[in-house]
Amino acid sequence: MIVDRADFPLLASNPELHYLDSAATSQKPRVVLDAVLQYYEHDNANPHRGAYALSARATQRYHDARERIARFVGVRDAARLIFTRGTTESLNLVATAWGRANVSRGDQIVVTGLEHHANFVPWQQLALDVGATLAIAKLTDDGRVDVDHFASLMTARTRVVAFNHVSNALGTINPVAELSAIARRVGAVVVCDGAQAAPHLPLAIDDMDVDFYAFSGHKMLGPMGCGVLIGRRELLERMPPYQTGGDMIEFVSDERSTWNVLPHKFEAGTPNVADAVGLAAACEYLDRVGMRTIRDHEQTLTALATRKLCAIPDVRVYGPAPALRSGVVSFTVGDIHPHDLSTILDESGVCIRAGHHCAQPLMRRLNLPATARASFYIYNNGADVDALVDGVDRAREIFGA
Repeated sequence: MIVDRADFPLLASNPELHYLDSAATSQKPRVVLDAVLQYYEHDNANPHRGAYALSARATQRYHDARERIARFVGVRDAARLIFTRGTTESLNLVATAWGRANVSRGDQIVVTGLEHHANFVPWQQLALDVGATLAIAKLTDDGRVDVDHFASLMTARTRVVAFNHVSNALGTINPVAELSAIARRVGAVVVCDGAQAAPHLPLAIDDMDVDFYAFSGHKMLGPMGCGVLIGRRELLERMPPYQTGGDMIEFVSDERSTWNVLPHKFEAGTPNVADAVGLAAACEYLDRVGMRTIRDHEQTLTALATRKLCAIPDVRVYGPAPALRSGVVSFTVGDIHPHDLSTILDESGVCIRAGHHCAQPLMRRLNLPATARASFYIYNNGADVDALVDGVDRAREIFGA
């Protein structure tokens, strides 16, 4: 591991636990928990609305958190950073607010066969509602986007192209620049699901040719219930709000209303200040560790786990080579159902995810009902890999493999 396990209270108090489900949610370091508690103990008030010192302090903490998170992901104009409840809400915001204003009958929306439901279903439903076409890019045999097929889908009616930066189910790292450049040839808006990238890869979103980029705090050491949408300013300013009420209002007459400036236009209601502060603390922690260090560490563990699992009879690992994916190893073991495997592993304190990983279109393309998924992060080490492999061997013995 590249951090002290003692930094994470849940892991420190469970020394025999092998937590290999960080793609679902990460554990939280003490500094994040302390940041949230400190806010509630010293700065808690409703921001933006109070003409008193405590409210002004809460407003400043919210502003500072936005600036810190924007700096972490390489965004200079922090007003383009919209706080949401998570990646799912961020993507629904784009599909609803931008999509319904810009996609019409006969238009085309392009996604890939790798998508999480959060970046598939909103576009599917938009297409159904407005009479647009949903086109799905094929995958290669090793679980990457077939770039040639992706390019062949582009037409003059392609309005939006949506793809993930990193697959949650296979760990595939997509060539964002290449896919974006293809979409740009037909003038399509580019939406990128960064839920699995922001925790694991160095990001410079200002240098990425995407129009919208979404990620979640809870997968990158931050609290649950706090996510981010980065949008291109001109698009955010033109599109209608997603929700109304609260501080997103500029002026309300009896007949009509006008909207506040960015970012407030898309942050209706009382903001989740404490969790924004916690996410900023998580970014600070990750910066101290170093995102390139994190990437190297995960590649090492992923390669080790892949090699050891593939040495076991009946094990099949899915997805591209370790160098082309994040810290995710998705696999099956003969005829053992992944849910049964997960239950057996849990008896040894090994936590993995089993199922379709909210990626049923991908599972159909793999001709599988489900996979087992081990996902590695900064607090994992070789002992976690060994525990995983030992658990798989035990499951094979139990099932008489």
